[in-house]
Amino acid sequence: MNFRRVMMLVNLGNEYLKVIINTKGAEVTSIKNDQNIEYIWQADSKFWGRHAPILFPIVGRLKDDQYEYDGKKYSMGQHGFAREMEFSVTKRTNDAVTMQLKSNASTFEMYPFHFTLTISYLLSGSKLKAEISVTNDGQNEMLFSVGAHPAFNVPLDNLSEKDYSEYYINVFPQRTYKQVPFKAPYIDLNSVSDIDLSKPLQLKHEIFYDDAKVIKTNDKKLICRLGNKNFDHGVEVEANKPEYAGLWSAKNAPFVCLEPWWGVADDINADGILAHKNGIKHLLSEQKYNTNYSIEIF
Repeated sequence: MNFRRVMMLVNLGNEYLKVIINTKGAEVTSIKNDQNIEYIWQADSKFWGRHAPILFPIVGRLKDDQYEYDGKKYSMGQHGFAREMEFSVTKRTNDAVTMQLKSNASTFEMYPFHFTLTISYLLSGSKLKAEISVTNDGQNEMLFSVGAHPAFNVPLDNLSEKDYSEYYINVFPQRTYKQVPFKAPYIDLNSVSDIDLSKPLQLKHEIFYDDAKVIKTNDKKLICRLGNKNFDHGVEVEANKPEYAGLWSAKNAPFVCLEPWWGVADDINADGILAHKNGIKHLLSEQKYNTNYSIEIF
């Protein structure tokens, strides 16, 4: 596959935040507050060499990294190809930018649909808002999933507290959720259990040794809040009607991901037919799908 490697870093700023977004993948690579504290994981490849990729046109791993559509088999890597591709900047101001990826010869090799994927970022006070829009530019129904994968430093840079276990995650609404277990790299829908998130989830590296904690959500709004019991600094990810949320870190790594997903990885018993994929979305010709999430610093 020949991906374009030209990339540009776009700087956004206001009185509260300085943000850097890479046109490769439309990926947020830095969020610093007015005290110069870096919140975004800085992609140390020793653990995980990404910051906050956009997941499209799939979320997670396909069974055997392939799927079938209209009688033909296609191959695609984990989380799709958008995170590897160059987006064009279509609009930019000091505190906002809009980036687009359109289907092309490279994407057609992996994904036989005509599309426009638009990611718009806007600073609003101490919050970075992200609007995700998918347009079906083709004549046939389009099948896709989309998600976000932001990773945050734990511990936060420039703070004296260096203990991972001092951090916690609160999920709102606070209640018991259905947890979808991994038989890595796939989910196992036959082994769904309950996870009590009515109280904070205290961070320990061991809780991610079996891969991500994935919860099923039917809420209009989901908030995941990363905080520290000894400091006021933290981050909050709010998502509009996500179907799933992933909490993840690499083994013993100093970061945690708070991931809103509008889709999910293949089940261990998936038949490989894209239309049958769990969490897949169907979009008619010329229709547009919109969703959003935000990252708020405190």
